[in-house]
Amino acid sequence: MPLYTVHHTTAYRFRRPVKLGQHQMLFRPRDSFDQRLLACRLEVHPEPAEVRWIHDVFGNCVTLVDFNISTEALEFETTIHLEHTPENAPDFRIEAYAREHPFTYDRSELPDLEPYIRRHFRDDRTVDNWLSKFIAPGQSRPTGQLLMTLNEAISEGFSYRRRTSKGTQTPAETLGLQQGTCRDFALLMMEAARSLGFAARFITGYVYVPDRDGPARLGGGSTHAWCSIYVPGSGWVEFDPTNGIVGNRELIRVGVARNPAQAIPLSGSYWGDPEDEAGMEVTVNVTSEPVGQLLSEPMLKA
Repeated sequence: MPLYTVHHTTAYRFRRPVKLGQHQMLFRPRDSFDQRLLACRLEVHPEPAEVRWIHDVFGNCVTLVDFNISTEALEFETTIHLEHTPENAPDFRIEAYAREHPFTYDRSELPDLEPYIRRHFRDDRTVDNWLSKFIAPGQSRPTGQLLMTLNEAISEGFSYRRRTSKGTQTPAETLGLQQGTCRDFALLMMEAARSLGFAARFITGYVYVPDRDGPARLGGGSTHAWCSIYVPGSGWVEFDPTNGIVGNRELIRVGVARNPAQAIPLSGSYWGDPEDEAGMEVTVNVTSEPVGQLLSEPMLKA
């Protein structure tokens, strides 16, 4: 059972002192049967006037940070320790009525799933045209196999390209460019799954990359994004089309939402001009820890 430590720093720089508005953070992992938060720490510079926690409409733990100061620099530093139980392989224990696609969700679950089935780009047929290249319309296929095919099609058919600009590409843009970020690929898979009648959610969090494990705090890291699809009998199954992962292996779930704009890791405001921004730097490092070593350390305040 892996124990992970996540160290995440975001630093903003301004060309002149600006008055800071409220900032909203999404960094505390969701406790569940497959991951358990052991401890977390938040440090903010300059010191905030108030820090408070709420649960949003999706049940995510959101941190609200208020300031009453002007500054030329702003830094958020978070450290989390958690216990993670990975799934070695997808376990598609699917209800009999849903083993073959297409199917209709049970009437008792449908009202709650409908917002996640509804497409966000209904008038754009680009995704449907792409799906028709490898999924014959109206043809019956095993549900688990269909979803894995969709995940692999994105993982193997698109190039990952890190982008510093804000926002998420539309599925049509990702298909046209044949490249994108993890958020772009997650949204593409969600829209494709929804076009096939599945309920899909966006997930933000972190991914553990063994090749980058080490004592140093590595620069250039970032948060990660993937999606989950509701499969009757298996529940919300996670799919990471960026890395071709099915299940929760090496994925640390922080927040879930209906669309990417509702699950931004850090957002906020300031009073000033756009040209006052001098840059932003984000570093994320995810490491695995020996069980005995981590449990013997003093617990951080959660």
